[in-house]
Amino acid sequence: MSESFKKELIAPCGMNCSICVAYFGYTMSGKKRKMKCIGCNTSGKSCAHLKKYCEKLLKNEIQYCFECNNFPCAHLEKLDEKYRKRYDMSMIDNLKYIRDNGIDTFLKYQEKRYTCPECGGIICVHTNICYTCNPCPE
Repeated sequence: MSESFKKELIAPCGMNCSICVAYFGYTMSGKKRKMKCIGCNTSGKSCAHLKKYCEKLLKNEIQYCFECNNFPCAHLEKLDEKYRKRYDMSMIDNLKYIRDNGIDTFLKYQEKRYTCPECGGIICVHTNICYTCNPCPE
């Protein structure tokens, strides 16, 4: 499996940080960020998407949202709906896949889905761009 697809880069909400535009170091408009995101779990903080809404995440009581009795909560459902419409990706489906198949199988699936066929780099879920093939101008 690729070094780029690691379990540490799967956020509690089901987001794969390694395919996120912020992790690549860009904004949605294509400009370079001042600081590149290092991922939700690697920063020692809770999920960037849901931490302000979930006490269990704030207290590190759960690793993934599917471990919660309220899964999927209203906040995750709202986020999931946005991602389904805009990016053809479901965080809830990601979490169910991890729960049912394990993190290693999920990472292999993500690697197959988001690896650039041209160069082997990673395709961004937000922009559908492989920044290895098409780096944005600085």
